[in-house]
Amino acid sequence: MLASGGLDSTVTAAIAKADGCELFFLTIAYGQRHAVEVDQARQVAAAMGVAHHAVVSLDLRAIGGSALTSEIDVPKDRDASKRSHGIPVTYVPGRNLMFLSLAAAHAEVVGASRIYFGANILDYSGYPDCRPEFIKAFEAAVNTGTKAGVEGRPFRVYAPLLTMTKADIIQQGLALQAPLHLTHSCYDPVGSLACGRCDSCLIRREGFAQAGVVDPVPYAIP
Repeated sequence: MLASGGLDSTVTAAIAKADGCELFFLTIAYGQRHAVEVDQARQVAAAMGVAHHAVVSLDLRAIGGSALTSEIDVPKDRDASKRSHGIPVTYVPGRNLMFLSLAAAHAEVVGASRIYFGANILDYSGYPDCRPEFIKAFEAAVNTGTKAGVEGRPFRVYAPLLTMTKADIIQQGLALQAPLHLTHSCYDPVGSLACGRCDSCLIRREGFAQAGVVDPVPYAIP
């Protein structure tokens, strides 16, 4: 499964574990501004007792085009109405397409048939590669273009958080005892601290507030 070290992927991992799956983590170090999440993914992997954790380097800074992989400023202090319009500059061109392709390759090598990832269409504004249409199309493509797929061992892509609110995701994570205290969601951290002001931080903070739970991670802006 794709494990970013973030809240959504960690709760997704807890769901996969509850589904009876043995966990094989794949984390992508893609030159992201928030590279601290890779270290958090390692900590989450250790806490969850995964069977294997692979970290793959992929330099998307060579392509750029995103606030996460270039010097474009990360938007800050945007309210929900602004976050809900258009595709934000934090969109990374082709990211989930590439990540899921790598996850399928990893799954084929380890003999897994399920690929879990933490896509969500409610809390993230305008990311086209988090939609059910994309997941369905990718699943069809990967089963057409892999040895496993053509030999009758098709892959299934699972995005169990797809239509859940952030508050519901948090409650699910707590119910499954996911290590939420180890997760990192910030797009533009201040050292190792979450900035508290980017879209991802605001969505996370609102989710914890709506869930009536204290967020266990520290912020640069309280």
